[in-house]
Amino acid sequence: MNGATRVRDLRLVPLALFVWGVALICVFVPQASWWCAGLALIGGLWTLFLMFRRGRTRARGGLGAVIVLGMAAAAMTAGFAVPQRDAAAELDGRVIEMIGEITSSASVGSDGRLWFDVQSIRAGTLGAPESLAVPMRVGVEPEPGFDLGAVIRVTGDAMATDAGERAAAVVFGMRVEILQSAQGVFGIASQVREDFVERATRLPEPGAGLLPGLAVGDTRAVSEELGAAMLTSGLSHLTAVSGANCAIVVGAVFWLVALCGGGRGSRVALALTALTAFVVLVTPEPSVIRASVMAALAMLTLLCGRPSAGISVLCLAVTGILVSDPWLATTPGFALSAAATAALIVLAPPLARGMSRWMPQPLALAVGIPVAAQLACGPIIALFAEQQSIIGIPANMLADPAAPIATVVGLLACLAAPIPPLADLFAASAWLPAAWIATTATVSAAVPGGTALVVPGIGSALLVAVLSTAIGIALAGATPFQGIVGRWSRPASFVVLIVAGGLLGARLLLTGPLVAATVPEDWSIAACDVGQGDGLVVRSEGRIALIDTGMEPEPIQSCLSALGIERIDLLILTHFDADHVGAAWTLVGRVDAVLHGPVSAPDDTRLLGELQRGGAEIIRASTGMHGSLGGSRWRVLWPRPNSAAFPAGNDASVVVEFDGGDVPRSLFLGDLSAVPQRMLAQQLRGAYAVVKVAHHGSADQDPALYAQIRARIAIFSAGIDNDYGHPRQETIALTEAAGALSLRTDLQGRILIGVDDDELVVWTERADAPAETADVDDPE
Repeated sequence: MNGATRVRDLRLVPLALFVWGVALICVFVPQASWWCAGLALIGGLWTLFLMFRRGRTRARGGLGAVIVLGMAAAAMTAGFAVPQRDAAAELDGRVIEMIGEITSSASVGSDGRLWFDVQSIRAGTLGAPESLAVPMRVGVEPEPGFDLGAVIRVTGDAMATDAGERAAAVVFGMRVEILQSAQGVFGIASQVREDFVERATRLPEPGAGLLPGLAVGDTRAVSEELGAAMLTSGLSHLTAVSGANCAIVVGAVFWLVALCGGGRGSRVALALTALTAFVVLVTPEPSVIRASVMAALAMLTLLCGRPSAGISVLCLAVTGILVSDPWLATTPGFALSAAATAALIVLAPPLARGMSRWMPQPLALAVGIPVAAQLACGPIIALFAEQQSIIGIPANMLADPAAPIATVVGLLACLAAPIPPLADLFAASAWLPAAWIATTATVSAAVPGGTALVVPGIGSALLVAVLSTAIGIALAGATPFQGIVGRWSRPASFVVLIVAGGLLGARLLLTGPLVAATVPEDWSIAACDVGQGDGLVVRSEGRIALIDTGMEPEPIQSCLSALGIERIDLLILTHFDADHVGAAWTLVGRVDAVLHGPVSAPDDTRLLGELQRGGAEIIRASTGMHGSLGGSRWRVLWPRPNSAAFPAGNDASVVVEFDGGDVPRSLFLGDLSAVPQRMLAQQLRGAYAVVKVAHHGSADQDPALYAQIRARIAIFSAGIDNDYGHPRQETIALTEAAGALSLRTDLQGRILIGVDDDELVVWTERADAPAETADVDDPE
């Protein structure tokens, strides 16, 4: 930017981006790997030939040749993997036996399974697996012992992955056996982690579950509620090992050695040694190695007095990492890590200088670091995330000072494990900053308007990039542009910010004091746009029933606010998948009764306990239950009580119908698959006006059920451009063949349905086809 005291060498930036692009091509189009390798090899050798022909060595030319040759190596890395991935693809849809070594830490997924990466050694037919060395992703029932370096035998269903995924296959384990526990330093690190997690989780919440994530990267104890709050508040990078954790370790050791009088060389050597030990402790999986390399480079270039070389070294690091592991090019985490590191090197100093005009220098630096990271990462997040955290910068300003304390003191608790009283003291001391961070996350996540919903993609990324640039120029008081663009960039930035502020203010008004003016009054059924999940509202005579909540808090909260709903009379949790109950914790204290499906995991019980402590009556749903909601009657049609055939999960979803009291006869099918749908059809009588199509419109449907109920409106609740392809075209065709009008939250946003003179009336938030307002005859 203008006024900067250093000129940075950016010549390696296009080279790093070029290697990144080649890595993407090789990963997504493996067949092109050998072509890329050949062209890169020829280019590299030609560059070397020209250098020697001229009779002089040029550092720039030599560096270009090295990078081009490195690109060839990256291409060949992806190319060598093609035959093995093809062999793994033949396992798709089969029950296999696999023997392999765990290569990552384990984390609990939304399905309750423990997931980790495995490098297979043998895989194939039960009892006779053949030699096969590919990375796989394995999910098993949570048990201890699945540590980095352990060798396991798994029997389970295999599913091949698409090109671009690091894992060649996903295995849903049915039986698993640990053949060999983690050995050597990995075994020691595993024991240290387990001791610390056990010690930390004895402490009270909030903070107990978060502390292992802050100190050693173990997120198994982080509840879904806290995880969602950390994501909403822009603090999710603190729940697991990231560049921030690695930077804290490097900085703490560097400072401690300097305090003891050590020279620069000893400071650097001991800081890198401590970082290596930290990587072993938290498991050296690819994401951790990437974060440690980025953090080490950023910290060392700054602390060694060579910040101007930081970008060049960062570009070399990105190139080297992609050469060794091209699949990282496809991961958002890698892009975010690189962007955040670049922001720390390039953007944070001018921001701090600019803000020091109206605040103390130390405070300006403390604010400049999270602001720089947020501005740099925002456009990348907008490419794939459905929400942008507006509250993220102030939340990070509050939480970030506590993170180094929790990390360093937590690591001291790990080192003090042989002396339990001292380890307990350190863990208790680290609990306070962890509790502060957890409280900051939950309070920030509850701030109205704290996040903004966006449609992920290039358009949203460009919009966020423009806003980030405008904010950066305004805060720094300078511009990176030259000439006429530079003269106009500052006024243009203020115009952009004024317009954005006006739009944000209008949004707050329309979702707050003026919310009633934006929503029709005579609705009785609402399908909220909660992304890839369910969140449906039924209203009769002022009484409210909410069927599922979606995964993230902000979408369901925004929908309820727009509908003017403060309290919920009946909350129906069809089943406990995260896309149906992930945001339920935000409703604690606002619910009178909860009707829920079968419980299978401790997190399910904990959620129900929180709702009960908030004053809700808890009721286990089963066929035949019924009740009233205002003037409407509801009845549970599924699941059957104590059914062994359909345990907790999709096929045990609570299916409920509503009828009467200005509510059209409606059927809400949860995530039922075709088999239970056929059994459910036996007890259905007559036609329905509205059906919420099962499982977001997946292909696993029973055509006879939809032909029988003859619904006039079919609601598909799905996220835009979701990875599952929901709703499937064959399912849409199935419901339309039965005479239903298709309404989709991914295309039309919030959907409202009412009754006017015995006709169904539809309003949609967006006017995608079908039309925004439509009259449909009520079959009743």
